[in-house]
Amino acid sequence: MTQFSIVVTEHLHVIRALDAIHEAIQSASETLLATFQQGGKLLICGNGGSAADSQHIAAEFVVRYHQNRLALPAIALTTDTSILTAHPNDFDFATLFSRQIEALGQKNDCLLAISTSGNSSNILNAVDIAQAKGMTTIGMTGHDGGQLKERTGQTIIVPSEVTARIQEAHILIAHWWCQRADEVFTKEAS
Repeated sequence: MTQFSIVVTEHLHVIRALDAIHEAIQSASETLLATFQQGGKLLICGNGGSAADSQHIAAEFVVRYHQNRLALPAIALTTDTSILTAHPNDFDFATLFSRQIEALGQKNDCLLAISTSGNSSNILNAVDIAQAKGMTTIGMTGHDGGQLKERTGQTIIVPSEVTARIQEAHILIAHWWCQRADEVFTKEAS
């Protein structure tokens, strides 16, 4: 077996294991759809690869996934370079996302907080501020869920210890959420 084959086998094992958490994935999907239907927006944050995933997910909701449909309000809190450099310089990296939620978040909004470990302080602080503002919160994580599983209203815990496999599963789950949005909001756009 080649090293690549081993990676593919690991990937398939994790993806198949998502069936065991399908109810949590479905429930989060319904939360996201309800957020958009009630006029709220989705705020998304993560670090490193999860920051890139935040941008990817926001783009799929705002622009489109597979079908032309209504644009859905989603903002990746990982994209404004002035905020991303000014806030840690003037304050603290641990409050980078919570400060943005303080400015942008509203009661009908939802925060999608992505942390493969579930223990990133800036993600946990973001969840705390979002909940204080009355926002719904969804966590996407892996490993044992870390502290994030105790802090978010809903948590998707990918059953893996490998960061790359967790991130691959996160984007698959997010793509399914985007597919659901296509189904719901394409009908509404007709």
